[in-house]
Order: sequence, then structure tokens, then C-alpha cells
Amino acid sequence: MKSYCMSRRSFIKSLSATAAAALLPGKLRAGDAMNYPNIVLIYADDLGYGDVGCYGATKVKTPNIDKLASEAVRFTNAHSSAATCTPSRYAMLTGEYAWRKKGTGVLPGNAALIIQPGRTTLPSIMQKAGYSTGAVGKWHLGLGDRDLDWNGQIKPGPLDIGFDYCFLIPATGDRVPCVYVEDRRVVGLEPSDPIQVSYGKPIGDEPTGKNHPELLKMHPSHGHNQTIVNGISRIGYMSGGKAARWVDEDIADVITDKARAFIEKNKDRRFFLYFATHDIHVPRAPHPRFVGKSGLGPRGDAIVQLDWCVGEILKTLDRLKLAEETLVIFTSDNGPVVDDGYKDQAVERLDGHKPSGPLRGGKYSAFDAGTRVPCMVRWPRRVKPGLSDALISQIDFMASVAALTGQILAPGDAPDSFDVLGALLDETKTGRDHLVEQAGILSLVKGDWKYIEPGKGAKVSAATGIELGHDTQPQLYDLKNDLGEKHNLAAEHPEIVEEFAAMLENIRESGRTRKYE
Repeated sequence: MKSYCMSRRSFIKSLSATAAAALLPGKLRAGDAMNYPNIVLIYADDLGYGDVGCYGATKVKTPNIDKLASEAVRFTNAHSSAATCTPSRYAMLTGEYAWRKKGTGVLPGNAALIIQPGRTTLPSIMQKAGYSTGAVGKWHLGLGDRDLDWNGQIKPGPLDIGFDYCFLIPATGDRVPCVYVEDRRVVGLEPSDPIQVSYGKPIGDEPTGKNHPELLKMHPSHGHNQTIVNGISRIGYMSGGKAARWVDEDIADVITDKARAFIEKNKDRRFFLYFATHDIHVPRAPHPRFVGKSGLGPRGDAIVQLDWCVGEILKTLDRLKLAEETLVIFTSDNGPVVDDGYKDQAVERLDGHKPSGPLRGGKYSAFDAGTRVPCMVRWPRRVKPGLSDALISQIDFMASVAALTGQILAPGDAPDSFDVLGALLDETKTGRDHLVEQAGILSLVKGDWKYIEPGKGAKVSAATGIELGHDTQPQLYDLKNDLGEKHNLAAEHPEIVEEFAAMLENIRESGRTRKYE
């Protein structure tokens, strides 16, 4: 069966295969550790291609992200693996397309961990290279086994797949349980007030948004009408844990403080920080000091708050004199959505702001705005600032980091992750050869062409108003000349449609796309 592979790693080509293979788990040759950079991966939520200044936004100001971009390689053709959060995160941390594994769709807040403990992951690769690893912020990859008891030890979790430390929002801000988890325990939980969580029938006597709208400070536009926490009704039912419940307006401060603390603690050794922000996901309830700052309502204010979070991480690196030796990646888990379930005036107050920029679609969409996202890589010691149109995907971070740290992936590891380190460091303008995008249906990008396989005909989401692109007929777009995917050329190029459909089916059936030696 035909296999599709990328070029050999460029950054470590001076290392022989023998030397690279000699890097045993947790052990480095003398002098190697200090040659590797710290890595900080800042993963925004629902941030669109056109939501920040360095990608064309003019209605909302993002000075910290823009400054980072001016010091980095900024990518114009970088993609998340999926148009929704859970599959993007799964693919990035495992190097495997999420559509290959059942149960990796958008998860409820009480889902079990979907990454099998013991498998090679992005953080476990970092551990093997001698790094201290931490995950702070939104998780949404499940925790524990089935029927998890939130009142005891929460395992398995991030500590079982390669992280040394974690401080988590278990799922999303709009899903229960609305508590933080640090390592294996709910933070601030009082034993006398145990937590119960249900995604089936109501539990306890907690009021819901559906039955008590008078208690809400933010009303749902669709769904999101179950248990009320902090004046906001959520998806799912929760009782107990009142002392442990978060205050939405404080989330950005809390997780940014934890991220800074992790950097402080590990300043004298190499570290990998996965900092997954809550912003700009719903419910958008920014801290009062950001309210009104954007002029675009809560969604715009959440972007300003996100920009502050990025600035605080960069300031911490500067203060500790770590910036030169730290590789910072900033990107987003999927494209933008405006109305995603709450009446927060996001639509009414856009004021000409275009979250998707020149792209078509958004979150949930098979069009490119679903997965083409802001992405920049800064490493002052090695990377010169610039612009790159190389095709890269977050799923490639795993193989690229392995190359960066002189490791060779085993045949069964990261089956869809390619080493694109040369592109990430802007040593080459060539990224991956092709990319599969997930948005309910699959798309294939190769060269200037994008093929979207036939779907069930759901062209527009009734809830969000986003164009989903699920046509019953195949679609083919020339992205070089039609970035906005306005002209379906499938009928004019049946030979390309046939070629891409066959290639996509081959990728689907093969179980992997990364060739191994």
C-alpha cells in the first residue's frame, strides 16, 4: 500500500542515527541538555485566523501577540487537525489523527481519559529528553476511568501520559464540573460537600437555567441551560463542591498564575509547558479590568484578556532571562465561532471585525477557517523572524520535537506526525506534503488543491450560523487563487477529484501516514 512521507529532519542531520538512538529515556549525553530549548506551547481556544492584529484584525488590539509574531516565524498555512477542540488536542498530543479512534469527538465533562496511559505522547517525548513537563489550563481529553469519583484520586490523567504536573479545567468552561483539578485532586474540595456529575438526568436540587432563568447573569442562546454555576447555566448537571467551584471572571488570572509558577519552579532546568487558555471559548466572562476594553463586547474583551495572558508568559521569560533559550509556539485549537450558545452580543457587536479573516467557514466547518489558525514560533537564539507559507499541522509537533531532542520515534508511535522541524525553524519553506482536515467529514489538502469529500448536505449550522460545507457532492478548491473557497472546481477537474478521493481513502485505510525506518 502506498505511503506518504516527509523529508528527513534538517535540524539534527549532523547527528548520526546511531548517536540519536543512543539517547535512552530520561538520559542525555553530556552537554546536550543545555543545547535544547525550553518549550512553551500556548494553545488558545476558538481563536480565528482573523482575530489578532498580526493576521489582519483592526477592530481589536492584540499588542502582546503581535509583538510575539514580530519576533517569530509567522505561518499563513498552519492548521489544527480538526475544526473542534477535543480531536485537535488528541491529535496534537498523540501524533495520530483523532478520526482514526472512536470516542475522540467533543467530550462531555465526565468522559474517561481517551489517551491510553503508556503510549508515547508529546509530553512523554519531552520527559525522555530530560524535561520537566507541565499542563496548565483547559484539558478536555477526559479524566479517570468510567464512573470517576471526583471526590477521590483522579486517575488516570495527564500524569499518566507524560506530564509531571497539571492544573486543569477538566473539560470546557461551559461544561460541568466547574472546578479545577491539580495533579490528582479537585482543588479546594470540602469532604462534607461531595461532587456529583451527570450528563443524563438531573441530580441533587441545584437550579438550572431552563427552570430558573431569573438567576442568570448570562442567558443561553441554544443549549447550555442546565446546572447554574456563578450565574451561568452549563451543559450537564452538577451538585456539591460549592467551595471548589471556579469564578469565571478569575479563570484567566488563576491559570496564568499557575503557568508562571511552573516556569519559576523549573527555571534552572529544561521544561515543557503546555498552556491551554480558556479564552476565547464560551462562556465569555472576562475579568472586570478587561470589560469594555475592546469595544466589541465580551468576545472582543476575551481576546484582549487572552493577549494579556500571552504577555504575562513572555514577561516571565524575560524577567527570568529565559527568552533566548525558550521556543515559544502560539496557536489555536480550531477556528472561530461567534454565537456558540450564549447571548453575549458577540454577533451584534462585531462592528466589521472578521474572525475568519479572508477564509470561509469557522469552528465546526470543513472550509479552511475551521482548521487554518494563527501560528507563530519564536526562538531568539536560533529562529529569525519572518513569514512562512509552509503547510504545517499541529499533529507534527510530536515528530518535530522528537527530532529537536535527538530521538527516533518507534514504528508504532505518532502514526500521522511528520518531522517538519526545518519549516518550524524557517530553515526551509517546505512543510508537509499533504494534510487531512477533520470536520465531521474529511478534507484533503495537497499542493494548491483542497478536496472535501461528500457529506450529508448540512451546509449551515442552525445553531451557530457557520457554513459547514457538508455538501452531498464532492468539492474541489484552488486555494492559491481562491483562498475563500468560493468556486467549486470539482466538475472541471474530475481527474483531481478522483486522485484525491483515492488518496484520502488510502490514508483512511492504511492506519498511518508516517513512514518509519
